[in-house]
Formats: sequence, C-alpha cells, structure tokens
Amino acid sequence: MNQMTKNISLGVAAILIIGAIWYLQAGKVRPDTTVKGDVLTDTSAPKNDSMPDTSATSVSAPTTTANRTMSKAEKAKKYKPAREIIPGGGFINADPFKLKDIIGKKVILIDFWTYSCINCQRTTPYLNAWYQKYKDQGLVIVGVHTPEFDFEKIYDNVAKAVKDGGIKYPVVQDNNYATWQTYENQFWPREYLIDIDGYIVHDHIGEGGYEESERAIQAALKERAQVLGTKETISSGVSSPTDIISFDSQKTQSPETYFGSARNEYLANGTSSTSGTQTLTVPQSISLNKLYLGGIWKFNSEYAESQGKATITYKFKSSNVYLVASSVSGLKVTVLIDGKPVGANAGADVGPDGVVTIKDNRLYKLVHTPDYSEHTLLLEVEGAGLDAYAFTFG
Repeated sequence: MNQMTKNISLGVAAILIIGAIWYLQAGKVRPDTTVKGDVLTDTSAPKNDSMPDTSATSVSAPTTTANRTMSKAEKAKKYKPAREIIPGGGFINADPFKLKDIIGKKVILIDFWTYSCINCQRTTPYLNAWYQKYKDQGLVIVGVHTPEFDFEKIYDNVAKAVKDGGIKYPVVQDNNYATWQTYENQFWPREYLIDIDGYIVHDHIGEGGYEESERAIQAALKERAQVLGTKETISSGVSSPTDIISFDSQKTQSPETYFGSARNEYLANGTSSTSGTQTLTVPQSISLNKLYLGGIWKFNSEYAESQGKATITYKFKSSNVYLVASSVSGLKVTVLIDGKPVGANAGADVGPDGVVTIKDNRLYKLVHTPDYSEHTLLLEVEGAGLDAYAFTFG
C-alpha cells in the first residue's frame, strides 16, 4: 500500500468515526430492545392489534377518497398503520385514552422520549411550540415516556419533568417498553406522525429536521380539514422557539459515557462491566473520552455510587457537558475545568462558587464553553452517596 492510499484510508476512517459520534449525539440509541431487570423478559414485540380499519362506520371521517392526498388503498401500500399505545404506568395532562378513539378525528404526533435525555430536552421546545400552534387546528401530541433508567419509571419524577419542561400535551408512561416495541423503536427522541386515516405518514429519528416535520404536520392538518369539512385555517410558516439549546453536533466529539457496570466500557482505570466495590486511583496521564474515577466506588448495573470523598475526571471535546446523577441526601460537587474553578464556563446548574448540589434524579448542566476544543473536567465529590449514571455532551 503506497503512502497516498494509506492517507486516504486514514481520512475515510476519521470521517466514519466523526459521523458515528454525530449520529449518536443527534439521537440517543437504545443498545438493544431487551429491557434489563424485571421489566421485560421477552424481546419479541408484544401481541397488539394494529389500529382498526379507519374506513369502519365507527370512525367519523367520510369513507370517500375525495379531498384526500391519496386513497386509503394507496396509503396502505406506502405507509404503515398506526399501532395502539399500551400504557405502562400513568397518564399525565390527560385521563386515560386510546388512539383508536382519536384517529379519524385528529392528526396525532407520537413522541418517544425519556426525561434525562439531553437529545429529548433539546427537542421539547419545538414540540411545545407545535402543540401551542396547532392544538386548535386538529393536532394532538402524545408523549410516550419510555425510561432509560429505573428512576425514570417513577410517576412523580416524570410528572415533575413534564411540569419543569412546560409540557402541556398528554404524556403516557411506557415503563414496560410495550409501546416502544410495538412501534419497533430504538431511539430517543423519535416522532411518528399519524394522519386522519390512521397511517404513519412521517417518521423522524433524533434531533433536527424540525422544518420538515412541521411541514408534514401542516400537510396532514390541511388534509384533515378538507376531509372533515371543517373551517380551520392551518397556520403556515415554521416555528422558532426562543428557549432552544443550540449546539454543533459535528463539532461534538465525545460520546455518551455510562458509569454503571452494564455499559461502562469507557472506564479507563478500573475493571469495566463488573459490579461491586473498587478502589481507584487516577493516573497522571489521561486520554480523551475516557472515564477516570478516584476513591472508592460501588458499581451497580445502572450507576456507580461514591463510598466517600471521590473524584470524577474526564477529558472531553464538546461545548456542553451534562451529568445524569442523584443523591438521596443532596451532595455538593465542585466543578473544575483544566485544573481551575469552572467560573464563566459554568453550566446552568452550577452556582457562582463553582459548586453543584446533586439531589433529584435528573440531568445536571455542568459546563458550557464557547468553543469545542479539548478540556479536562474534574468533579470533586464531597462524600458518600453520589449516584452517577452518565455523561452526555453537546
């Protein structure tokens, strides 16, 4: 192999690596459809009938093809039919309902999300804007909350996240992954747009594509208005929420990094994939995108728990750093960047003193830098009881 061929091969490899990291940043991927623990023991899709034939007399929509973008027979060849939601917990912002009672009357946007996911949090402002803009024009948004971590199965935690996120549309818990599996989903977030006839006419994975998704909503609403003969004037233009979290996914080159033994392959100074207690020392030289823990840590499947004063060290390449964590009593964690107090680079959850108090089970915003260059993050944990789940970046 000559030098030119070697250089081309290295360049292609670098592009593939950067592309993979970007893809993971834009939409969080569930490693597999098997839910660990006692939630699901069978990875096959649960038995669930598809939506009833929307040409049935029980549906209020006319059975003719007039005013439709295409006939139902044509839609059946092109699109998949919607599937019923299978509640695995409670409903928030609504009494219990079924999609079959809405199809033929409304356009439905299903959003799969989980509240500690930064990708989902960055999508929420657009969903809120669409709901506010189109709810009186025939749109229903259904947030299907499928948890990544056990604490996201707790109703009160989800209800608080819904309130904090300003979410007004209905949310249903999917703790058993039944709805997730019947839709054959693998990503957070993911949106499925269901038209007046009960077909999934638009499917978007991850963040971005907001204009395309909103145009699809507008088209589905216009078809609905024509079919039902209603007088709604469908809003045009695209939404521009003011509370968005901006970032450049192509410049973010640090992957989501887990602490728990089930997925802590980036742990560099301990034994990964192993539950139990380890006493760890951080080496003087550390590598990019590797997790280093100092002190005594107890590794559980989903998280690592500090057993006393401890440290967390991570060299990252990103603008923002987030930590999914909790503490029963509330623990103070000091945040340092490149060996200095975080100062002006502090995230929204860090106080002027450079300290963040970890208590509730949620995602904490630790760092916001103006660039995407390499920095070393050091977290000094004041004592025992910090449950650290994951670092995410953006």
